[in-house]
Amino acid sequence: MSVDSPIPRERLVRSARQYAESLKAAGVDWIPARLAPNLEETSVETTMSTRIIDSPSLFGRPADEVPADPAETRKALEVLSESITKCTRCPELVANRTQTVFGVGSIHPELCFIGEAPGADEDAQGEPFVGAAGQLLNRIITACGMKREEVYICNILKCRPPGNRTPLPNEAANCRGFLEAQLDLLRPKYICALGACAAQNLLNTTQSIGRLRGQLHDYRGIRVLCTYHPAYLLRSPDKKKDVWDDMKRLLTHMGRPVPAKGER
Repeated sequence: MSVDSPIPRERLVRSARQYAESLKAAGVDWIPARLAPNLEETSVETTMSTRIIDSPSLFGRPADEVPADPAETRKALEVLSESITKCTRCPELVANRTQTVFGVGSIHPELCFIGEAPGADEDAQGEPFVGAAGQLLNRIITACGMKREEVYICNILKCRPPGNRTPLPNEAANCRGFLEAQLDLLRPKYICALGACAAQNLLNTTQSIGRLRGQLHDYRGIRVLCTYHPAYLLRSPDKKKDVWDDMKRLLTHMGRPVPAKGER
């Protein structure tokens, strides 16, 4: 953000400082940073208030300089995952969870699937999309000519909401920094947002999933396709054709062949 931003500088400073303090309180002592294009015009106080510790080895690099070495990236993801286990910002979620659910898959994926939040099976196993909806997602991935291990799968929330209810706005906001850090490290070229909750929170919009479908959106330079959540398809199987249409559109943008019906 530059000094020309319509948001008052004092508010930027306060928000940055509060955000840094909240991450520090959650146990985060490292996070990749995306630098503003006009960093030299940015308030020094704003910039410094995001520094959680004084001199971490990787802190403060632009997103395109986040480590490409697989071992280094894997370690950074492990550090981030461990820091999430210490998060206590959402008391109801902390009291309800068995464990946090970080994400699974390739550490440098071309495609990342983002869902809403862990369910009961995910909370028990510590891995996203392992229940009935996860099995359907696996079939969607296979139909696209890919394997589950070559994509990355995660959620907006890292903790299971009680009764699998929809995440509350403050819960999604509390988890936002973790998701952004995760995506900064993974650097996917494409994201598939599964369901309204994931799409709206990722893209910071209130538009319905119906309006968000049918086109590619942008998240910090990453192309985003929005489609229905697999759990919704289990209740409304007639929408499977719509999801396949969405996936064909995504495959085309990715430059991948669209498997014929007999190949799926």
